[in-house]
Amino acid sequence: MRRSYNKKSDFNAIELSNHFTYSTLLRFTMSSILMMIFTSIYNVVDGFYVSNYVGSTPFASLNLIFPFIMLISAIGFMFGSGGSALVAMTLGLGKQKIANGIFSFIIYTVIGIGLLLSAIGFVITPQVASLLGASNEMLPYCTVYARVSFIGLPAAMLQICFQAFLITAEKPQLGLKITFIAGIANIILDAVFMGVFKWGLWSAALATIIGQFIGGIAPVIYFLLPNDSKLRLGKPLCNMKSLLKAVINGSSEFLSNISMSVVNMLYNYQLMRFAGKLGVSAYGIIMYTTIIFIGIFMGYSMGVAPIAGYNLGAGNYKELKNVFTRSMKLIGGASFIIVTISLLTSGLLAGIFTKNDPELYMLTKHAIRIYSISYLFSGLSIFASAFFTGLNNGLISAVISFLRTLVFQVIAVLVLPGLFGIDGIWSAIVVAEMSAFVFSLICLFRFNTRYHYA
Repeated sequence: MRRSYNKKSDFNAIELSNHFTYSTLLRFTMSSILMMIFTSIYNVVDGFYVSNYVGSTPFASLNLIFPFIMLISAIGFMFGSGGSALVAMTLGLGKQKIANGIFSFIIYTVIGIGLLLSAIGFVITPQVASLLGASNEMLPYCTVYARVSFIGLPAAMLQICFQAFLITAEKPQLGLKITFIAGIANIILDAVFMGVFKWGLWSAALATIIGQFIGGIAPVIYFLLPNDSKLRLGKPLCNMKSLLKAVINGSSEFLSNISMSVVNMLYNYQLMRFAGKLGVSAYGIIMYTTIIFIGIFMGYSMGVAPIAGYNLGAGNYKELKNVFTRSMKLIGGASFIIVTISLLTSGLLAGIFTKNDPELYMLTKHAIRIYSISYLFSGLSIFASAFFTGLNNGLISAVISFLRTLVFQVIAVLVLPGLFGIDGIWSAIVVAEMSAFVFSLICLFRFNTRYHYA
């Protein structure tokens, strides 16, 4: 039987089966939003300490190699988002034992794949850094940062994966607490390793993987022990069909992260041509600010996806429509607020990372102002992709993500710099997000007849 949510009741009472108001939607998704923001802040803190305490060359090296690290770890997003959508729909069908078996199988698979990719990444890092255009001066920094990062890759993938599953388990607040503790550990260790001990760039990666081990292992312990959530780690349901379904469901998030990494590499390549190391550093700063703003959209969308999956499985189209309508209004309002904040704080954001470098400061401030316009359009596309993942339509979700994060951006970043110079690089994202916005609206309109969400 469905239970309505009493506003006076405890936060833990919000369940996937509830009727969602604006208040309960925000409260249920707030943990995932904050999780994404805190996760983004880890990278921002790394950049801050590296740029201000280690030097400009290590900072540029970090920004050059980081997309490669994200590319390898993207598989965690795939299993987390796709698997949680499948498990949520299975719970909606009332098959809790099967849901737990699928959940366990996915987690054990992520651990195995993480160990394999960690070894591969460790070996090929120097070659990849050279292909990305690292100079002889930058190559040692790229190599050491990436290799230390890959030691923690299995934990990082688990942390990403559990961010989605803790929402499906109706424990988003626990996910937030774990992420917060992991983030605080990372921030403190960054300050100690680089600010006090002066250990250099490699210690930024060390601080990060310690935080990742906290964020990845703590949920494993929680789900192995008796708990009051809907999910438990135990005997896996070794069903390759279910695993394939999770992979297809999460392919959009996988493609999104893969594409973003590839596009970031392409941006860096173009910037090395048009502005050199200074341009790469400016773009790295933009990425630090962008992942926080985009993290708000991603966190909200990640939180809503299991709700959509559950109500689809339960056949409750009235609530599916309610959640969709409210979400569209929330995403629209947030888009305008985020653009305004970014424009007003462009100087402050640039100044955090450009200590005693006025040329880099002016370049970054100018770039942020152009880049900020993209936030008007990105929220809808991110939500649309995650919403279709929740509906277990991995194909449409993947197409939206693929076009948004790869096709439109690659075309724009290759064509526009030839017409407008370096400003063409900064404005490429705006053109790409506008194109994805239009395509997402077409998809939402087209598939409403199948899912009845509007």
